[in-house]
Amino acid sequence: MNKTKIDWCDSTWNPVTGCLHGCEYCYARNIAHRFGGFTELEDTDLDYEKICESNIAEIEKPLKYLNDKGKIGKSAYPFFFKPTLYRYKLNEPQKWKKGRNIFVCSMADLFGSWVPDSWIEEVFKACEKAPQHNYLFLTKNTDRYARDTTYQIFLRHTSVKSWFGTTATRQSELNCRTLKLPLFKNCFLSIEPIFERINIEEIDIATSPVKWIIVGAETGRRKNKAVPKREWIEQIVEDCRKYDIPIFMKSSLADIWGEPLIQEFSKELKRSVAE
Repeated sequence: MNKTKIDWCDSTWNPVTGCLHGCEYCYARNIAHRFGGFTELEDTDLDYEKICESNIAEIEKPLKYLNDKGKIGKSAYPFFFKPTLYRYKLNEPQKWKKGRNIFVCSMADLFGSWVPDSWIEEVFKACEKAPQHNYLFLTKNTDRYARDTTYQIFLRHTSVKSWFGTTATRQSELNCRTLKLPLFKNCFLSIEPIFERINIEEIDIATSPVKWIIVGAETGRRKNKAVPKREWIEQIVEDCRKYDIPIFMKSSLADIWGEPLIQEFSKELKRSVAE
């Protein structure tokens, strides 16, 4: 678990990385390919042929790499952006004694359709061992939130402080994905990047479990990079004010917004940020 440049959380924790959504604007894929791969410096019990044939991978201990200067280190993304479970990272939240707002799997979609139920169960059990934190999850696949699974039953009866979010770039995505947000937990929206004007009122926000909204612009140097109009951001702010929902503008909006960014937190998350 590491300190992070993501301005709406304190730390990120990535017991799972990789994704199969294939979004053209994905920052995580670029990072994984830039810093991915490993050098086989010692014998392991990994079945490399099986891993190559599969869409997913699991590893029990760090794999290493040897850089150009002859220095040995741990490989951050040994299989690049292939969905991978790192079991040796599951105990990391226990090492942080003071409560934090933790973005879980910032380099993955933990609820992607390709992720085994067992991986999700292992991650949530790890969360329960460190209940001092707020755990924030974000997915494009809210169908997984609504499934009747072992980890859903587990979550309904746990004291873990968890937040369930979904991300959207267009109105149609927002309307569809928010319908399956879990009513029994705190929920939030991440609207980033923004490809069109979005009307928050269309999702019946007054009766939804959404308690926080994050807004951001696309980063990176993609050729057809999406640049939202200021009036689109103004519309989201107006809707948030109407329904008394805190809004957090990411630093990527600084040039577009042109004035001090609004960076609010839900009251349940403020304590951690202030510490």
